[in-house]
Amino acid sequence: MRVVALALILSLSPLASWAWGNLGHQVVARIAQAQLSPKALTGVNRLLALEPGATLASVSTWADEHRGAGTARWHYVNLPKDSCSYDAARDCPGGQCVVGAIHAQLGILSSDAPDAARLLALKYVVHLFADVHQPLHAGHAEDRGGNQYQIQVHGRGSNLHAYWDSGLILESAADAETLLARLRSDVASVAASPAAAVTDPAAVARESCQIVAAQGFYPPRKLPPAYVESYQPVMQQRLALAGVRLAAALNAAFR
Repeated sequence: MRVVALALILSLSPLASWAWGNLGHQVVARIAQAQLSPKALTGVNRLLALEPGATLASVSTWADEHRGAGTARWHYVNLPKDSCSYDAARDCPGGQCVVGAIHAQLGILSSDAPDAARLLALKYVVHLFADVHQPLHAGHAEDRGGNQYQIQVHGRGSNLHAYWDSGLILESAADAETLLARLRSDVASVAASPAAAVTDPAAVARESCQIVAAQGFYPPRKLPPAYVESYQPVMQQRLALAGVRLAAALNAAFR
């Protein structure tokens, strides 16, 4: 059943893929919520109460569902292949990239802005923190972050970006509870490491880019099983890092 679901998702994935897919975003939000400080949890819940029934997980995909021309560039940044360096003037003019958007929305969230504006900022922060941890959302312009790198998975055509968004996750787990269980040790390890404190989105983007730039990240066109074995642990660590770091950023915003 999991292979059927994976094949269906890959066959329907659009060229402009969405980072981590719904499952990945919701899991990142749930990891973060479990690590919020009491003050941050109170603040988050107060904002979410403006939309009865909303949870951190349920709003984690809002930014994709309401993506428009004015916010499309907020979900990614293109970095140079040779260095993975980040230069705001070159890579994020006018703050129009995932790094600039995270900085701007965290500024609103931690300000005295009206609660409606802060709730909107919360929705973006929850989503974009996950986005910047998806390696291909800090990839290279030449292939549109892997969107134009065609691959064949389980006999169906797709692209590398779509596979990282959802396919690689579905190779591991078909639902949130299973994925959270698989990530438990990754989350514990990450939370106890210095990496947990890295909340600067520029630094995270450089990490993501370095994964993309590493030898072997771009697989043969017919995806071999060895690729899944090599990169599932990387995917799991990126999801765990995203959740732990999102919690750290929210704890700071509601301090």
